[in-house]
Amino acid sequence: MPTRYDIRLKIFYTYGQSTSLGHHVIRMQPLELPRRQRVSIRHLDISPRPTERTEGTDFFGNRVVSVGFGGRPSTGIEFRLKAWVERRSQRPGLDISPTLARLPVELAAIRDLDGSSPHHFVAPSPRVGSISEITAFARDLVPADMTAMEAVTRMGLAIHDEMDFLPGATDADTPPAEAFRRRKGVCQDYSHIMIAGLRAVGVPAGYVSGFLRTIPPEGQQRLEGADAMHAWVRAWCGREIGWIEYDPTNAMMASEDHIVVAYGRDYSDVSPVKGVTRMSGVGGTGHSVDVVELPSEPAGA
Repeated sequence: MPTRYDIRLKIFYTYGQSTSLGHHVIRMQPLELPRRQRVSIRHLDISPRPTERTEGTDFFGNRVVSVGFGGRPSTGIEFRLKAWVERRSQRPGLDISPTLARLPVELAAIRDLDGSSPHHFVAPSPRVGSISEITAFARDLVPADMTAMEAVTRMGLAIHDEMDFLPGATDADTPPAEAFRRRKGVCQDYSHIMIAGLRAVGVPAGYVSGFLRTIPPEGQQRLEGADAMHAWVRAWCGREIGWIEYDPTNAMMASEDHIVVAYGRDYSDVSPVKGVTRMSGVGGTGHSVDVVELPSEPAGA
């Protein structure tokens, strides 16, 4: 039985002085994923209304809205998303993934180079380079005779145990090496550290942005990171299993509580708002997230 959600997201920016010029690329809208995630309502409202707006998809298949402003001066901008999403859990079954020693052979046999190809998720990316401390940590943790799937779960659990979840300890620009040295951070840091560790042992790994259920089912604990957009990791575990998703912040496989917005190599590929604004003075930003479970649809609806 799928789980249905009503998702509301607001992100706003305030400017020190009014401006009328700017261009932004927005990745906020949940993805349509066959057999996993269906989007029945998707609406993105932008205030003030942009003078230009185009919609499409990027190389990784994410929904992208590009907007431009060149009209009446404004002292800020606000993005509001409303979406209804139906999510099915697809956790991996038996571990039939190859060992880490065998994984490069299976990777070499992959000829596709589209946005879902694991070849794009092996080398360093803009936010996640080769980090000696994380490489040493990862290679001590997982031997070459361990399966790829076991390496993912072991590394995710180890990072969860090593790190303290502490909002405010880092920001969006904190390098993963610094967060790892401090052993403090939020979901973005956990995910970047895990991506660096998996790539260091030869497992293709990327970044997932999305949402978590805000209010958990009765009797269950609230997951860390549910009060903001969340992040977790996807890892390629061989030709038979393909991609799996793991949430190191909460030490769990991604489940029906995880609603996918965008895939990328790291945060730079999936940031919800990216762009430029011509302005002066000191500005500010903030956001809010609400993910509420909807009643199940009647059978046959």
